[in-house]
Amino acid sequence: MLYVPHDYQKHTTEFILKNVACGCFLDCGLGKTAITLTAIGELLYEEFEIDRVLVIAPLRVAEDTWDRECMKWEHLKHLRISKVLGSEHERMKALDAIADIYIINRENVEWIVRYYGSKWPFDMVVVDELSSFKSAKSRRFKALRKVRPLMARIVGLTGTPAPNGLIDLWPQVYLLDMGERLGKTLTGYRERYFNPDKRNRTVIFSWKPKPDAEQAIYKKLSDICISMKSEDWLELPERIDNIVKVRLPEKAMERYLKLESELLLPFKEGDVVANTAAVLANKLLQMANGAVYDESGKIQEIHAAKLEALADIAEAANGNPVLIFYTYKHDLLRLQSRLKGYKPRELKTQDDIHDWNEGRVQVMLAHPASAGHGLNLQAGGNTIIWFGLTWSLELYQQSNARLHRQGQKKAVVIHHLVAEGTMDELVMKALAGKEAGQEALLEAVKARIARGG
Repeated sequence: MLYVPHDYQKHTTEFILKNVACGCFLDCGLGKTAITLTAIGELLYEEFEIDRVLVIAPLRVAEDTWDRECMKWEHLKHLRISKVLGSEHERMKALDAIADIYIINRENVEWIVRYYGSKWPFDMVVVDELSSFKSAKSRRFKALRKVRPLMARIVGLTGTPAPNGLIDLWPQVYLLDMGERLGKTLTGYRERYFNPDKRNRTVIFSWKPKPDAEQAIYKKLSDICISMKSEDWLELPERIDNIVKVRLPEKAMERYLKLESELLLPFKEGDVVANTAAVLANKLLQMANGAVYDESGKIQEIHAAKLEALADIAEAANGNPVLIFYTYKHDLLRLQSRLKGYKPRELKTQDDIHDWNEGRVQVMLAHPASAGHGLNLQAGGNTIIWFGLTWSLELYQQSNARLHRQGQKKAVVIHHLVAEGTMDELVMKALAGKEAGQEALLEAVKARIARGG
C-alpha cells in the first residue's frame, strides 16, 4: 500500500529526524508506528546516521504490530526485522540475525542489558509505550538507565505519558534526556514541582502539583516532546457509551453487603492505606462480577446476573463480532462456559488478531493488560463489552482505542456492565471523571466508609 502521510504525520517524522532524543505523545490511531518506521528508514538508508535499531514494546505489539506495519506500506517493505522473543536461545539467535530493527518485549529489557553490557550495539532505541517505564523503582527502568548514555538516538512513544499524574513523567523524560530538563533525581523533581498530598504520618502516598507546576513542566519539555490528540486531527467515528445496570439477586446482594461491611470495619478507626484498600476493592469487584476466590484459592460462584446481561447483549448483536474485556481469571472461565455456543476465542496470538480482523471470530475475550496497547483490531468489529471494570484509566482508554481508532468504519458502541449498589458504580464514576488508579481506588473506599459501608 502506498503511504500518503497526513500533515501531522509528516511533522512528527520530521520531529524525530531533527531531535536525537524525543518523546512523541500521540493518541491511539494517529499512526505512531508508521511515523517512527518512516523516520527509521530515512536515518538508515538516506542519512546513513544509524545502523542498528532496538524497539522495546509490549509483548503483543512486539509479536505483531511493527512487522505488520512494514509489510503494509510499500516504502517500508525493505526494512529487515528480527523479533527477539521466546526462549533465551531463540532471543540470542534473533540477535545474531542480520537485520535493521530488532524488537524485544519490555519484560526482557533487563536481560538484553545484561547480555550486551558496555558493548551495547544499538545506536537508536525506540520505546513503544514509554509510559510502561513510569516507575523509577522498576527494574526495567533501572536497566535501561544504565545503557542510556550508549544510545545516539532515542524515541519514546505513548498516548498516555502521565496516566496517574505528572509525577509519572520524571522516569520517562529521564530516559530521553538523562535528567537535563526535569533533574537528575526523582526526589529533586518532586521537591521542585510537588507538595505532599495524601499521607500516613511519615509515609506519603501521593503528591499534588504546586501552583503553575504543570505549565512549568510542559515548558521544560516543549523542545523535545510533541503531543497530539486524535480528535484534533482525525475524523473518528461516533463513540456511544452505554451503561448496562445489573441488579444482583437478593441473596447475592446480601452476601456482597456483608463482605463489604466486614472488610470496611477495620478502617473505621484508622487510616486507609493503598495495599489494604486494593484488597478490599478487588474482593468487592470480584463479587460484583459474580464469583470470588476464597482463602484456598478456589472459585466461589455468587451469582450469574452479569453473565446473563452479557449474553443478552451478545444475542442482540445478531452475529456481529463483540470484544469482551474481563478482569479476573474466574471471569474468563465463566465467560467461556456461558458463551460456548459462540465459540469464544481468548486473545493470545497473532493468529487470534488476524482471524478477528478477518471476521472469523464472533466473540473475542481479552484482558485489558494484554490488549491495551498498540493492537489494531478496528477491522474486526465495533462493539465492546466491559464485563469487569478496571481502576486504570490508561488501560481503559487504550483498550477502547483498539476499536475506536483510525480505520474504523462504524460507530463504536461500548457497553459497561455495572452492578447496582456495588463498587462498580464508583469505578465507573472515576473513569467517567478521568480519574485514575490508586488515588481513585482510595477515595472510593473512603466514600464507602463515610456512608457507613
